[in-house]
Amino acid sequence: TGVALFDAQSGKVVAEALHSQIALHAPYGGVVPELASRDHVKYGLRLVDIVMQKAQITGDRLQAIAYTQGPGLAGALLVGAQLAASLAFAWGKPLIPVHHMEGHLLSPLLAETAPQFPFVALLVSGGHTQLMRVDGVGRYELLGDTIDDAAGEAFDKSAKLLGLAYPGGPLLANLAEHGDAKAFAIPRPLLHSGDLNFSFAGLKTAVANEVRHLTGTALPARGAVSSPQPILPPDHPHRADLAASVQAAIVDSLVAKSLTALELTGLKQIVVAGGVGANTRLRESLTAGAEKIRAQVFYPPVALCTDNGAMIAHVGALRLAE
Repeated sequence: TGVALFDAQSGKVVAEALHSQIALHAPYGGVVPELASRDHVKYGLRLVDIVMQKAQITGDRLQAIAYTQGPGLAGALLVGAQLAASLAFAWGKPLIPVHHMEGHLLSPLLAETAPQFPFVALLVSGGHTQLMRVDGVGRYELLGDTIDDAAGEAFDKSAKLLGLAYPGGPLLANLAEHGDAKAFAIPRPLLHSGDLNFSFAGLKTAVANEVRHLTGTALPARGAVSSPQPILPPDHPHRADLAASVQAAIVDSLVAKSLTALELTGLKQIVVAGGVGANTRLRESLTAGAEKIRAQVFYPPVALCTDNGAMIAHVGALRLAE
């Protein structure tokens, strides 16, 4: 649950507050929609109060209120929309709906060193993996998309197979720092497809097969009742190697397609946004690859890679100025 106050004149986030639901969902190994919605109800207005107090302003001084319209969990989105609409009505302010991915897309503009339009954007999160050409606010062209799982989803699903807790992506990345990325031949689907689309569903299947092999678990016989997918135990000697191999496969796919997008568009700037954009190996590999073709990579601050109120308030201000 995120709330932020953005000052269009200075181009800065004046105040923000964020409540994480990780502890709430961790026992279930993933997000429980009903619990998520109820938690938004519990904390939404509290965070508004905190932000207003931090900035020492009242609602009458606001120019507009922006909120996340979608995509996302319907119940959680509905809570945010209702809260925003109620405040807009009470304070007599315009209401601005913002697309979730547009918030991520333009979040690198909040960095100290920001890109200039036009640029290529790699949107990479738990639900999306897309390459976009960005010519200005609201002027976007989809260059490539995932045909199945998103990169963040591949990180999280693989982490679960390795016995890592929720949220697994960052934990897998940490574990990978201690492993050999060449130990396992994890596939890079669509790497040479000739287009800018991604595919990560096969990667998860490959990881599941490796875990079965490492644990000595046979595949269920044809027609037999499926047995539970085994989980790699924490003390397995090849656990870090498998994590490193998974991360390398995902990063290689993202970097290769991103560099191809730069070459095809002729642009020399690429921004990376979304939760996976905080991955250290992705940043190092993409920056190194871009330097070879004399291109520049821009990242939002790590705190803005995950979902937050600042990126939504920012886009709201940009829309208001149009």
